Amino acid sequence: MADEAKDNHLQQPLEHTELSERKQSSLHHSLLGPSLQKAGQDAVDQSKVAEIIYQASLGSKFFKHEEKRDEQLTKKVEAILARKQYLESIDLSSELRRIDERISHLVRERDLSQFIVHVDCDAFYASVEELDRPELKNVPMAVGKGVLTTCNYKAREFGCRSGMAGHIAQKLCPQLISLPLNFGKYSKKAEEIREIMAKYDPRYEAASVDEAYLNITPYCKAHDLDPATVVSRLRAEILEKTKISVSAGIGPNATIAKISSNKNKPNGQFIVPNNHEAVMDFMADLPVRKVNGVGRVFERELVSVGINTCKDIYPMRGMLHDLFGEKVTNFLIYCYLGIGRTEIRPVDEYERKSVGTERTFADLWGSNRLRERMKLTAEDLEKDLEELNLSFRTLVLKVKLHTYGVYSRQRALHRPIHIAQDIYQYALPLLASLETEFKDKGGLKIRLMGLRGTALIERNKKVQGFFGKWVGEAGSREGTKRKQLDAEGWEVWPQEEFEQMDDHQNQTSKPVARIQEDGQEDERAKDITFEILSQGISSTENLHDLSQQKGKKEKEPGGQLQEHEQEQWRCPICNHSMAPDDRIFNEHIDWCLSREAIRDVVKESSSSNIQEAVTSPPPKRLKMMEKKKPTGATSGLFPLFKQKQR
Repeated sequence: MADEAKDNHLQQPLEHTELSERKQSSLHHSLLGPSLQKAGQDAVDQSKVAEIIYQASLGSKFFKHEEKRDEQLTKKVEAILARKQYLESIDLSSELRRIDERISHLVRERDLSQFIVHVDCDAFYASVEELDRPELKNVPMAVGKGVLTTCNYKAREFGCRSGMAGHIAQKLCPQLISLPLNFGKYSKKAEEIREIMAKYDPRYEAASVDEAYLNITPYCKAHDLDPATVVSRLRAEILEKTKISVSAGIGPNATIAKISSNKNKPNGQFIVPNNHEAVMDFMADLPVRKVNGVGRVFERELVSVGINTCKDIYPMRGMLHDLFGEKVTNFLIYCYLGIGRTEIRPVDEYERKSVGTERTFADLWGSNRLRERMKLTAEDLEKDLEELNLSFRTLVLKVKLHTYGVYSRQRALHRPIHIAQDIYQYALPLLASLETEFKDKGGLKIRLMGLRGTALIERNKKVQGFFGKWVGEAGSREGTKRKQLDAEGWEVWPQEEFEQMDDHQNQTSKPVARIQEDGQEDERAKDITFEILSQGISSTENLHDLSQQKGKKEKEPGGQLQEHEQEQWRCPICNHSMAPDDRIFNEHIDWCLSREAIRDVVKESSSSNIQEAVTSPPPKRLKMMEKKKPTGATSGLFPLFKQKQR
């Protein structure tokens, strides 16, 4: 018994040690970073690099953050494995049939007629710098101070790569030379390369400043050349005229072309023939991490269930849906078959979802310093929006804490914006909310700030206003000059607007009936209407602050308030008080009556009372509003309400 107890006592620390080693091993791999698959890393001892990074990061805020993320991922992997064990014990024949039918359909429908090329410049930023300083070609060199943006192939032999912290890179390669970024120089060189690519495919698709996709199928047919010869000529011309070497991948779709371009770097090319067997052979032994879209986290999840290469996907096909969901299952089946998009087109033809900018810096804290940084970020975003001729209606603030935790806050705006001052004013409450949230946690200390606009609108786009159809720039007031007027000169709300709202109300008849049963429909509808409109108004700091400034009651020398400053005008729609200013008051009412605001009320409320308010005839409502004109209003106060035809 004593010997058995002794054995158990010895076994416990061994199991604990084994668990600790597994955790440490996964953390080592995680710390290797997202650029592990960069060209030039194949001959590097990654275990040695991982140990150096581990030791250099030990105890830092970054290390603690990565350790916490790794623990969370470990729990997720354990849940996936438990689910896999259960799935292995049940019948999956129906799911297998469904997936096999899907695979058969994809194989029949796949397009193997196109020659897609992915062109990738070799260590682009470093190569451009080497043109000015040729002596750097034979020594380890990187571009980027705090974080490496790229590095030449000499530096990659030591394990240095893009996205790596500068102090870590110095430990891996003490003789590393780091240069500051010069985006103007890189953009100019990129334009030279793009001019050459345009001769082979005028509709090339720029993926970044140093890479692009081309469809050379028409060029090959027009010049009776095979794709490998065309790409060789393209690469040679770029090297001759720009002195920058590029590598290329050729395949039947963009996915294979992207993977192939990394095969023979630097200054090489690789082709996957356009037939099903060649594609399947190419994908079979490809590590899943080599596929664009598979990162450190997803790689570990896949490896944990036995998917190391793309050919391992097929035996697991029956349980993919239950383990990862429908979207991931489709993605993995596409990886297994080597299927990707074949449509290549200019970037500006894609519908852009957002425009954003962000920067990393040394730890920053303090109200004034944070606001100064936000002003700079807003100015950067304004420049990007100006170049793209866009405005946006939803603003997102992103910050990365000094502990590497990432937080974001967003708000919908009542009008499109693109000016830095507007962006700053609307972002301030988002920053203030984060400051309040972290007030009891030592204050808000960040190392990254970003602003992003979504719900994009073209600034020169013709839009339809609330009062009939008019032409104007999105986000401006200039378009309100063209309106539809009735015989008496009143502005007319188009009938189709009422029909759309009637349709929506018919769809929500059941909730209306429930409110009526409560016997409180009138008050509840009124509360909902005012609450929604008031929330929208209170979120417009610029307008609110301006009206408050205009309405401040100044004191005369005798201490009495000036009589003309004592009055406040009240909005007849939302009952909101504001300073007696024609422009501000009209702008406020115009927003209250905007089509989008009314639609939001209809959507968020099912009250029949709201339906009556929205669908009552416009002339009657407008005349009623004019009767509620505040005392002291000038004759020009309601130009949006009543205009006689001249």
